[in-house]
Amino acid sequence: MGALETGMVWGADVVMLQEPCVEREGYNISHPGYRLVRGGRTMTAIRRDTHLEFSEVEKGGDGDVQVFDIRYPSGRKMRLVNVYDQRRQEGGVRSQGRPAQTARWSEIMEQEKILLGGDWNAHSDRWDPQCPPKRDANFLENLMDEYELIDVTDGEETHSNTRNGETSGSLIDFFITKASMADRLEISTDLATTSDYAIVCAQLRWDEGEGVKVSRKVTGWDIEGLKSKEEEENYKKAKKRVGG
Repeated sequence: MGALETGMVWGADVVMLQEPCVEREGYNISHPGYRLVRGGRTMTAIRRDTHLEFSEVEKGGDGDVQVFDIRYPSGRKMRLVNVYDQRRQEGGVRSQGRPAQTARWSEIMEQEKILLGGDWNAHSDRWDPQCPPKRDANFLENLMDEYELIDVTDGEETHSNTRNGETSGSLIDFFITKASMADRLEISTDLATTSDYAIVCAQLRWDEGEGVKVSRKVTGWDIEGLKSKEEEENYKKAKKRVGG
């Protein structure tokens, strides 16, 4: 659970994970700093001492989509969506459909202030300039077009893959949101992990002193702005910890 430790160091209010560790009989996954809300192939960790109020909203997706409505102390509201978009695999055979795409997206998108992030498993030069041949991108592109969403990335690859001795990278893990919120997001990608996925970090700022820190490691996420010297030192420590 290196993503959760990194989230604590960075002060992340939320850590959004995809394909989290599976609990085994007699072994329960927990963390002293975060309350873990389990879906199917997603899990969202909410900081225990956060000043934000979180309410989970069920919108389908068979556990591959988690939706949370967030309320700030000021009364401001927004929606956060954690997504893992991939086929299921049983007995070495992948199913035809992707459960995340069966979620009630028209209901999910009813909230104007919305931030969606996760492992989209979709390849397109629309968000990845170095994209290999386009594949599995129609659902996400159509969703973005229908609801006027834009991708928010820093251009860094988030996933590496080695086949036949050759390593390639791709950008398949990122946030999408409305243009009005995109201007308030700061994004950075941390490649120093022991996984074949990166940690995508973002900080959402509303007004001075008000914001939400989400941590997402592509098996999770992070929304954080690292500006002070103290924060920068914490960031370096976190990188060393995650990298081993």
